[in-house]
Amino acid sequence: MTIQEINELNKESVKAELLKCCGSTTWVTRMAEKHPFTSENELFNIAEQTWHECSNEDWLEAFSHHPKLGDLGSLKKKFANTSEWAGEEQSGANSATPEIIEELAVANKAYEEKFGFIYILCATGKTAKTMLSILRVRLNNDRETELKMAMVEQNKITVLRLEKLLS
Repeated sequence: MTIQEINELNKESVKAELLKCCGSTTWVTRMAEKHPFTSENELFNIAEQTWHECSNEDWLEAFSHHPKLGDLGSLKKKFANTSEWAGEEQSGANSATPEIIEELAVANKAYEEKFGFIYILCATGKTAKTMLSILRVRLNNDRETELKMAMVEQNKITVLRLEKLLS
């Protein structure tokens, strides 16, 4: 889809496309209000600015739209709209050993119990072992620090998905 094609969409269709990129309804609504966009660069700039203006609750809503890292079986079932993109983003987990996948599941559970939301990481280009290592380090954070880190990672994911939308 091109920026011109996005600009030709009605507001509801724009919202549907943007929701594939980020699960925050506040972000999607605010982005749709700023539609049409003069260029791809403007779209990306507005997307990032809008994301940073969202609240903690908006960020948590976006996080809830992700499968847990390494939980490849849930991708298609729970996230049909974004399962292909999420699967590509988590492709590093495909070649992981069963032991690494199990460790990732255990660490994911510990993370979610500690912080109250799932582990968010822009997993593109990362192996399951790397994802696990980063998760273990981030488990040492306090909730406020971790929420900010997850917000930054979500923004990276959103940018990648916007790029895919425009390809």
